[in-house]
Amino acid sequence: MPRIEAATTANTPAASAILLEGVQKKLGMVPNLFKTIAHSPAALKFYFGQGEALATGKLSASLRHQIALVTSGVNNCDYCASAHTLMGKGTGLQIEELTVNLLGQSADAKVQAALTFSKLVLEKQGHVSAGDVHAVKAAGFDDAAIMEIIANVAATVYTNLVNNAAGTVIDFPLVKARVTETV
Repeated sequence: MPRIEAATTANTPAASAILLEGVQKKLGMVPNLFKTIAHSPAALKFYFGQGEALATGKLSASLRHQIALVTSGVNNCDYCASAHTLMGKGTGLQIEELTVNLLGQSADAKVQAALTFSKLVLEKQGHVSAGDVHAVKAAGFDDAAIMEIIANVAATVYTNLVNNAAGTVIDFPLVKARVTETV
């Protein structure tokens, strides 16, 4: 049972309703996360703005979803684990890869470096070491890409917090954020 209900047509502020209409046209549906955030037009604009900005960056859509998965795994957010697994599949990633991404693992060495760094940023609350930064740089990420990794972690933390606090009803095929290691 949600602690904060998703906004309905009757109680969605006008400024949020306009934004949600665009989502409906683009996706054919409006995810419950968006409807929950929609109670505040400012919060919804913040959410969409940071997502649009990050989509124009250096990191691929696949890697952004993989970063979102490791972040959601650390923060135990089933909603984001479910959403980013589905969206990650849409970028061509295999379910086996997406499942281990929740644990901060990848079969690809460069992706592994990004996921390891993402997890360290979360666990150390940003207080990573010079060695942590060197490792992600050695894997082929420049300073701009590292800033985007951190930004993607931060963006996912926001949605993790919203969903965990609100108890957002999951409207995607369920994926549990806390998976057990199979290797």
